[in-house]
Amino acid sequence: MRVLLDCDPGIDDTFALIYLAAAHHAGELELDCVTTTAGNVEAVQCAQNAAWILAQCNLPAIPLAAGEAQPLELALTTTPETHGEHGLGYAHAPERHVASDWDLLWCDAIERGTDDLHLIVTGPLTNLATFARRHPRHFAQLRHITVMGGAVNYPGNTTPTAEWNFWVDPHAAAEVFARTPVPITLCSLGVTEQFVLDPPRLDALVRALGDTPVAAALPEITRFYFEFHEDVGEGYCAQLHDLLTVLIALGRIEVSALEATIDVEAVSELMRGTVAADLRGMWEREPNARIVTAADIDRAWPLIDAACTLHARFTAGDADLKAAYHLKAEE
Repeated sequence: MRVLLDCDPGIDDTFALIYLAAAHHAGELELDCVTTTAGNVEAVQCAQNAAWILAQCNLPAIPLAAGEAQPLELALTTTPETHGEHGLGYAHAPERHVASDWDLLWCDAIERGTDDLHLIVTGPLTNLATFARRHPRHFAQLRHITVMGGAVNYPGNTTPTAEWNFWVDPHAAAEVFARTPVPITLCSLGVTEQFVLDPPRLDALVRALGDTPVAAALPEITRFYFEFHEDVGEGYCAQLHDLLTVLIALGRIEVSALEATIDVEAVSELMRGTVAADLRGMWEREPNARIVTAADIDRAWPLIDAACTLHARFTAGDADLKAAYHLKAEE
């Protein structure tokens, strides 16, 4: 399995990157490339954050590029109150040059085959919509797309009806679902808000990470997210939307899902980013979404624990693990 991650780190994106890096080290998948979209912070800052997190996870050479700087039609809104001024809570990634040829990375990944390529988008859909316009032939070849976004018959987290990613760039979300070549696996708020990290579990993950560089950074990254959730009445905890989305995309946990046709409101300011889901087939259109309605959250935590332990082994120089990693790289 190969993974192309389009993200906007972001604190919950950080946990997703940590998991994907562990799976890459274990030879369970190949992390083809990471690209970033403007969302939680600006796209270049997101790319700097992603590069730093990957380096903390002993994956400094993964191809990485910053994507589009602005939504398709609207001015960019970021969320420093949720993820911190620079996107990583109380941590701060060092400034560095990042490439901007994100769409060429996508083209290269697609040209190497799409049967085993999984595109996972955990930020606004700006890059994906832009790619569909700029490279329609490549876009049409995608076979596995998973998106974190939207609120389907569920309260929003940005407006009463809209989730953040779809609200930031509703035109992109609407366009992607109108043009997608396959039903998109949609991990919406009704599912992702159920995946909640608390301080004791964070402590356990940090212990499992051992002496890895990322273990030192994770508490300061996450503390800000805990404080945000407490400020908005959710308690001193953190919803890990993007990590759960990655686990679902990779098929690591069991889910319940239904196919339906969805559209996203992009014109009305009142309903901006709101998902309209045709669950009864009233539009008489082919489904463009596989809406995840439930996930085995209990199964997710042992997977995260194992990923953290694997990072500790890799950093400590586990010979068997590194041999498997290098063998996979040679293949």
